[in-house]
Amino acid sequence: MELTHFDEQGRARMVDVSDKGETQRVAVARGKIEMQPETLERIRQGQIAKGDVLAVAQVAGIMAAKQTSSLIPMCHPLAITGAVLNFKIVPPGTIEIEASVKVTGKTGVEMEALTAVSTAALTIYDMCKAIDKGMIIGDIRLMEKMGGKSGHFVRQDNHE
Repeated sequence: MELTHFDEQGRARMVDVSDKGETQRVAVARGKIEMQPETLERIRQGQIAKGDVLAVAQVAGIMAAKQTSSLIPMCHPLAITGAVLNFKIVPPGTIEIEASVKVTGKTGVEMEALTAVSTAALTIYDMCKAIDKGMIIGDIRLMEKMGGKSGHFVRQDNHE
């Protein structure tokens, strides 16, 4: 496999997708944030001073998916056609985050899905850091991607 973001001289470049056909593309990413059980319970009970943590994190993740090209230098700006974030509370102190991003375009949305998950986790951290600075964000990974020349990818390891 060649690294597509480098030219023949080894300099960084944005891949030219002009000649690629538009296809329906979907990417699903997951991650998690671990916290003290008391913090998770306060989130569940709506007792965080800054507001509804998961609602704000959901909006932040969607906004991040739409702004990925502003954050990641070699990403193409994409007209996202759909972005969904879901949260699963896993007692005693974990919130699992999943983002699904769709586009009809010439390049995929893997980075947009990963950015959505990362930003949602960072938003949860920001909203709860006053009561729990020890939270851990991690396990951010691509689970599935569909569309495009490289075909369908589904994570095969047991890293759920």
